Amino acid sequence: MIHYYIGIFKKLSLYKVFNFIKLFFGFYYSRLINKPKQFGLPIAISIEPTTSCNLRCPQCPSGLREFTRPTGMLQTNLFEKTILQLKSHLHSLTFYFQGEPYLNPNFLKMVAFANSQNIYTITSTNAHYLTEEVAISTIKSKLDKLIISVDGITQDVYEQYRIGGQVDKVIEGTKQLLKQKKHLKSKTPHVVWQFVVFKPNQHQIEAVKKLGKELGVDEVKIKTAQIYDFKNGHNLIPDLQNYSRYKKNNTGSFEIKNKLLNQCWRMWQSCVITWDGKIVPCCFDKDAKYKLGNLEAQLFKNIWFSEGYTHFRKSILKSRNQIDICTNCTEGTQVFT
Repeated sequence: MIHYYIGIFKKLSLYKVFNFIKLFFGFYYSRLINKPKQFGLPIAISIEPTTSCNLRCPQCPSGLREFTRPTGMLQTNLFEKTILQLKSHLHSLTFYFQGEPYLNPNFLKMVAFANSQNIYTITSTNAHYLTEEVAISTIKSKLDKLIISVDGITQDVYEQYRIGGQVDKVIEGTKQLLKQKKHLKSKTPHVVWQFVVFKPNQHQIEAVKKLGKELGVDEVKIKTAQIYDFKNGHNLIPDLQNYSRYKKNNTGSFEIKNKLLNQCWRMWQSCVITWDGKIVPCCFDKDAKYKLGNLEAQLFKNIWFSEGYTHFRKSILKSRNQIDICTNCTEGTQVFT
């Protein structure tokens, strides 16, 4: 794990640290005066390589093929133009929003470019495309962190959520990546097996930890699931309360466990960029309902400090429970509260 933290530290600079301090101060100052003030630029962003996906997961717009926004692939020229605007203050870049990143043929070229600009790179994949050749290319791109979704260790359990997927491909792809990582004597990527807990797979939590350790992944992360229509209950909501975002209230319906506070650190330190250059506030805006700007026509800095972005941050501070993408969110309450 020490190499993981060294990798994070190496992508810092004095300017990035100073920018973080400005963001941190702006967030707390805004909460204090109940008015949005932004002094820094984002330290982290997510960018969408594609909206396409090979699976049909039932709680994912890509899987359901239910986007109202256009689908497509991130183009290299837009990506590089964006990174050159952000590189001085940007610490980490997540190549994921919706879709399967490895379906974009230029994905690893973009990873390599971001790393050449001293940016920490992360992606999330269903691992169905991790052949020997792709595993070698992934390592050579210097990707820093690879999250592999593995929501079941037997096919009958895995396919209940990862519809159309094959758990054997996930395991084989993981083995191939770890094999090539060892062969190339590389410390990266940091490989994470991510297990999202649903009712059908909740009995495999300990088993996935054991298998991940046996294979030699760097980390096994157990994560709670976001369910869209949770209020009346859902067959995917786990019975294990420690692994559920939801609880049953006095009326018999379900609600989010955490209190929704009028604050969100994400609105001050990060954002999401869609494949076609639209800026949206966070990863909960899966259908890009709240478009705050367009990088095809505007500079990032002008969008970040724009009146529209300021108005959205103000609405977070005033009445976050009135913003539909926030009402199923548990993450904005967990940082610096």
